[in-house]
Amino acid sequence: MSAEGTAVIELRSLTKRYGRSVGVDGLDLDIGAGEVFGLLGPNGAGKTTTLRCLVGLLKPSAGAVRILGLDPVADHRRVSPSIGYLPGELRLYPELTGRQTLDLLANLQGAPAPRQAELCTRLGLSRADLDKTVGAYSRGMKQKLGLVQALQHRPALTVLDEPTEGLDPLVQEVFFELLAEETAAGRTVLLSSHVLPEVQRACGRVAIIRGGRLVAVQSVAALRRARARRIRLVLADGPGARPLGAAERWSPRWDGSRVELLVPPDDVVAAVRELLAALPVDDLTVEEAGLDEAFLDLYRTGEEPPAGPGSGVGPEVRS
Repeated sequence: MSAEGTAVIELRSLTKRYGRSVGVDGLDLDIGAGEVFGLLGPNGAGKTTTLRCLVGLLKPSAGAVRILGLDPVADHRRVSPSIGYLPGELRLYPELTGRQTLDLLANLQGAPAPRQAELCTRLGLSRADLDKTVGAYSRGMKQKLGLVQALQHRPALTVLDEPTEGLDPLVQEVFFELLAEETAAGRTVLLSSHVLPEVQRACGRVAIIRGGRLVAVQSVAALRRARARRIRLVLADGPGARPLGAAERWSPRWDGSRVELLVPPDDVVAAVRELLAALPVDDLTVEEAGLDEAFLDLYRTGEEPPAGPGSGVGPEVRS
């Protein structure tokens, strides 16, 4: 669990079956107050099933879910006002106006919506937009409306499934500002996304799911530190691949006079020395791996890096 505070989300052996198929299998996870937490995995990994169990739309087949200490199914009326939810497939009533939609969803939530006007302004939904029927909205406008309804009642927990789908870059910047404000106020956000740079920017920790089971829980910083560094070279004597001796073990990729290698962190110093000694180097850069490389590497191997400073979690590996 995060050091930020007590758990807002607690999953204990969460399992959801659909007949003979298993959506999620034995998930154990704690998420604390004030976190933006990422849920990663490809289509079919179990992310959406997990989110639906969290917000009370699905009843677990086994295990337990607690949101702020409450069962989101059995205690739905009590916990619902504390949850904001943006589904990945947002379905709205096309005959209602944007304003009617927001008011209806606030009433169903069972909570006042003190941030409605502010959020509409910041996300670029004008009065004229809100007076239009949702059936006339573009995809981006519907997504803005979905974000407003998820955040308008200041929920303690906001669950967002692919939240930036259809948003233009300027609105995405506003979205990241809103996430920062949520955590600064001690509120929690669970973010599921396929856009790894988005997760890398917004989230402190992530859980990676594969085949319905938990592969790892780790801080984004620790994932990136533990994975390969990218070394890029530009050669001074023109294009052409050539033998690199011992450096061949780092799988060089050639493009004219440029070569790129992915090198384990502990080998970076040795790699730079060997390359400088063996080649006429005109330029050299060493880059930390992004979350995309770390995710793909970890997802292939299922091996979690050791927890580092600031990870907020020890090993939580499931294979």
